[in-house]
Amino acid sequence: MENLLKNLGIILVMLGVLCLVIYFLAVPANGLLIASLVLEVAGIFAYIFLNKRGQ
Repeated sequence: MENLLKNLGIILVMLGVLCLVIYFLAVPANGLLIASLVLEVAGIFAYIFLNKRGQ
């Protein structure tokens, strides 16, 4: 569980990238862009704060 929590930021960023790929290849909808923005920003902050807490 600790390992999953440590990698949560990277997982969120990768989900954001997946939303952007889906937007580019299949469904051009603004909802996907908003979701990818939220996931990317949340992933970056989660990565910073969770790894800072672990040290």
